[in-house]
Amino acid sequence: MSKAPATAQEVKEQVLWAAQEMLRSGLVEGTAGNLAARLPDGNAVVTPSSLDYLDMTLDDLVVCDLDGNVIEGHRSPTTEKALHLEALRLHPEINATMHCHAKHATMFALCRQGIPAVIEEFVVFVGGDVRCAEYRTTGTDELAHEVASHVGDRSAVLMANHGLFAVGKDPNQVLHVAHLVERTAEIIWGARMLGEIVPIPEEVNTTFQGYYRYGRTGKF
Repeated sequence: MSKAPATAQEVKEQVLWAAQEMLRSGLVEGTAGNLAARLPDGNAVVTPSSLDYLDMTLDDLVVCDLDGNVIEGHRSPTTEKALHLEALRLHPEINATMHCHAKHATMFALCRQGIPAVIEEFVVFVGGDVRCAEYRTTGTDELAHEVASHVGDRSAVLMANHGLFAVGKDPNQVLHVAHLVERTAEIIWGARMLGEIVPIPEEVNTTFQGYYRYGRTGKF
């Protein structure tokens, strides 16, 4: 039996939990980072701007339409709302988004290097190499368009000189993706000190990318 779709209340609860877990698990410091999720009516719930995650309640979350108009909430939405809404607009199979400042992933973003998909699990859940998007100024529509264009066939992209952007089917999955990317970035950073990294055989990589596509779209 298939699981019933989450209600608006359940989606909001998932966003709040993921936001607080993002802080607790070290993906951000202070009030940095932000999350969003698609609601059953097609609008999006986003985290508010500059509010301590551990003090945040469901009433602090903000609901916007995909054009960015606030339709529910008493706080200002995250200054990166355009980034999340653009990804949701462009990719209807994406239902949750996260921007964080995971330490090792951000190291790659500062060097404007992608994170290679050299671990099988990484290919299955992320879809392949995590590319680094071109630099655009924080909070702009230009940044939103540039970053969102990179998650059509991947679950994550690096934001040059900034951090990580991850997407998924729900807030729990997007949190998993962010942690997986961060863990892999740390492993690769360390492995390069030991020697040259050996890639996965191409035929295996291709097969596992098929698993990713199926998990995301239901089609190989």
